[in-house]
Amino acid sequence: VQLQASGGGLVQAGDSLTLSCAASEQLFSNYALGWFRQTPGKEREFVAGFNWRRSYPYYADPVRGRFTVSKDDAKNTMYLQMSTLKPEDSGVYYCAANSQDSRHNPLGLVVPTANYEYDYWGQGTQVTVSS
Repeated sequence: VQLQASGGGLVQAGDSLTLSCAASEQLFSNYALGWFRQTPGKEREFVAGFNWRRSYPYYADPVRGRFTVSKDDAKNTMYLQMSTLKPEDSGVYYCAANSQDSRHNPLGLVVPTANYEYDYWGQGTQVTVSS
C-alpha cells in the first residue's frame, strides 16, 4: 500500500479531528501530496496539500484558517488537522500523490489542485460532522 489515510470519525460541529496519511518513501519524498474530499453526487475537491518541493502548504478557500496540513518526514506521514468543523466538511477524505509535479512545476511555484493531476490515491476515510 503506497498511501493509507486514517483518522476519520463522527464528530460534532465545532470539534477538531486530525487525519493521517502514511505514504511510501518514494511518494512522500518526491511527489506533490494532497488531501481531497468527496460527498455523494459531487466531484472530488482539493482541500490542502504541498507541491513536490514542499515550498508552502496551500488550502482551498472553504478550509483556509481552520485546517492545517503538515508532514512528518521521519514517519513519511502527512497530517490534516481540522478544527472548527462544520457539517459541510463531512465527506470521504482521500490523500493523493502527484508524480509529475516536478516535471510540470519544476520551481514549485504552485500547488496542484485538480484531482486529475494526482495519479496515486489512498483509500478514503469518512468524516461526518453532525450539527
